Amino acid sequence: MTVTTAALAPDTTPRFEEIADGVHAFVQPTGGWCLNNAGVITGTEATVVVDTAATEARATLLRDGVRRLARPVPITVVNTHQHGDHTFGNCVFAPEATFVSHERCREEQAESGLGLQRLWPAVEWGDITLTLPGVTYSDRMTLRTGDSEVRLIHLGPAHTGGDTAAWLPRQKVLFCGDLLMNGVTPFCLMGSVSGTLAAIDALRALGPTTVVPGHGPVGGPEIFDACEAYLRWVQELAAGGIAEGRSPMEVAEAVEWGRWGELLDRERLVPNLVRAYAEALGGVPGERIDEMGAFGQMLDFYGGLPTCHA
Repeated sequence: MTVTTAALAPDTTPRFEEIADGVHAFVQPTGGWCLNNAGVITGTEATVVVDTAATEARATLLRDGVRRLARPVPITVVNTHQHGDHTFGNCVFAPEATFVSHERCREEQAESGLGLQRLWPAVEWGDITLTLPGVTYSDRMTLRTGDSEVRLIHLGPAHTGGDTAAWLPRQKVLFCGDLLMNGVTPFCLMGSVSGTLAAIDALRALGPTTVVPGHGPVGGPEIFDACEAYLRWVQELAAGGIAEGRSPMEVAEAVEWGRWGELLDRERLVPNLVRAYAEALGGVPGERIDEMGAFGQMLDFYGGLPTCHA
């Protein structure tokens, strides 16, 4: 099956959205490959930036916006996970900023390096240098801006092995990184389908009123429900495929998309199924599987390399 794309390039101009007093989301339409969201929490004593961006140009737009929004106080950049769309722009904030992540995120970022650039060589990445977090945590960590608490939460393997959610309890704002996506297909190849479902339960229990997904529009708790329903569907497809002796690719080729056909980047169904198969057959959430092989199957399913508009 070949997934078709629109003939015209979409408008991907980033914008800042004020979602609470002193809290902004940096939203990059359309939310597709490498068009992530970030966050800015400003205070009297410090500023926290949640994630950066994929390219030098996009990260510079984020940094310049931070300078307009924030007082000249210390900046801490939190990386929610290791993927380059959330971390490559770290270098634009260096050396002034302090960089924080889960310890596993730093390990995975160091291992991956700048490899994402080789996947999409036509993207104008700019002068990107690998900038790793200098501060890591293992379970929970709290940052303070003078006005707000930013609680960093790790919930185990989910989107990747080292995800962080940033929770602002006073404002009831949750920055999820790629644990959640809105209108964009979740991606669990490097983490865990079951782990993401467990993370969704834990994050929903916090009671956020505003949810900033890693990709797609800012929303509310309804984003939990949509992501959960999609991943339950993936698990059901995997269980059926295993019972019938079909491969993940065979299941994907025959799938009836229903509501999920409206999601952006739906080709991710193939690697999501590969991960769901591994877990259904007794694999440990987050364990290493043939990720490159699964990614290659996705390209075969799509009919080539998906377009990256970063």
